Amino acid sequence: MRIAMIGSGYVGLVSGACLADVGHDVVCVDFDEAKIEALQAGVVPIFEPGLDILVVRNAEAGRLSFTTDLSSAVASADVVFIAVGTPSQQGDGHADLSYVHSAAASIAEAAKGFTVVVLKSTVPVGTGDEVERIIRQVNPRAEIAVASNPEFLREGAAINDFKRPDRIVIGVEDDWARTVLAQVYRPLRRDRLQVQFTSRRSAEIIKYASNAFLAMKIAFINEIADFCETTGADVQEVARGIGMDARIGPKFLHAGPGYGGSCFPKDTLAFVRMGQDFGSPLRLVETTLAVNEQRKRNMASRVVAACGGSVRGRRIAILGLTFKPNTDDMRAAPALAIIPALLDGGAIVNAYDPQGMHEASLLLPSIDYAESALAAAEGADCVVVVTEWAEFRSLDLRSLKAAMKSPVMVDLRNVFDPAKLAAYGFAYTGIGCGAAPGAERPQSQTIRLSA
Repeated sequence: MRIAMIGSGYVGLVSGACLADVGHDVVCVDFDEAKIEALQAGVVPIFEPGLDILVVRNAEAGRLSFTTDLSSAVASADVVFIAVGTPSQQGDGHADLSYVHSAAASIAEAAKGFTVVVLKSTVPVGTGDEVERIIRQVNPRAEIAVASNPEFLREGAAINDFKRPDRIVIGVEDDWARTVLAQVYRPLRRDRLQVQFTSRRSAEIIKYASNAFLAMKIAFINEIADFCETTGADVQEVARGIGMDARIGPKFLHAGPGYGGSCFPKDTLAFVRMGQDFGSPLRLVETTLAVNEQRKRNMASRVVAACGGSVRGRRIAILGLTFKPNTDDMRAAPALAIIPALLDGGAIVNAYDPQGMHEASLLLPSIDYAESALAAAEGADCVVVVTEWAEFRSLDLRSLKAAMKSPVMVDLRNVFDPAKLAAYGFAYTGIGCGAAPGAERPQSQTIRLSA
């Protein structure tokens, strides 16, 4: 099937490359000439494990190409995906749909023959109706059907999520569009894969409701972590216990410094605004937003406390800058709230991240950047783990301590075992552990009882 992907950012590029990899002919469109030239040369502008290999392989096979010419790509396509950005509008938090509307108008002018236009971008409820109205207005003769097909890609695991999805949601108002999109995803069909066909509006809400629910789980376990600290419990044991309930599940129950990234902060805020616009307030989502923002701001105070009440003149090593591991994405990363607060307190910050330092340097130009975790810790009064990159778990703790001026660690991701850190002589502060630093705790065990 011939597919045009409008937008070659994170969602568009991953989706386009994966659709090409399962056999479709895909043209990715973007108006950024430098980006298209880079992609045509096999250079992927974002970090996503395996994406560079996927792009090069399918480009060489002739199934994947890149262009700035939207008209030609749309004219020859059976299906056109809109995968442009929907950032928060400055000032009010509504989703900015200007790129979506512009794409719709351009598609209307270029479409030839029957074309299915699919909203892959995360858009507020009713956007599909507006896109259809724009297309009809620009080109009353256009033979189009508009569908909603939200993405559920996790940064760092996007290729696997696309090719082995938990579910595929397709919102359609047209039987032929349903048939066409079933063909698009047929190569991904496997036993137990749930494909849900819904109305367009239901599909649009499913995306926002999914992200809001996961954000609430994160905010919930972070509040439980605070409660564990005051009561002497261990949030990791608590999370494991409640996550064993099949109705709850273990995912997104990892206490930390709050959620960030390109989706949760933007989408929860847009969802709140939708509720207000429709006169149906989403109070739980509103509270989740407030709790998460306060959570990120509070993390710097933990570092200050670990340093004896002041960080003025202290050298603080930050390990991890991106909002999560296996990405170079700095959008709404907790580090962007923590580091400025430490600088305001007079700290000297030296940071390291395996992939995010280029982007971080544009957002945090007044801190130092190191070439490795050990280099960042050189002469430090405190090491703060902000992102749980796998390489941090294998740090040589003896070498880490030797590099530091004072062996103080604030572990905002519970990467390390408190007892092990204490054995190496570190003053350790984790998240949600009510035991005194260095205290011995019995190991939590899960056993199966035989009949």
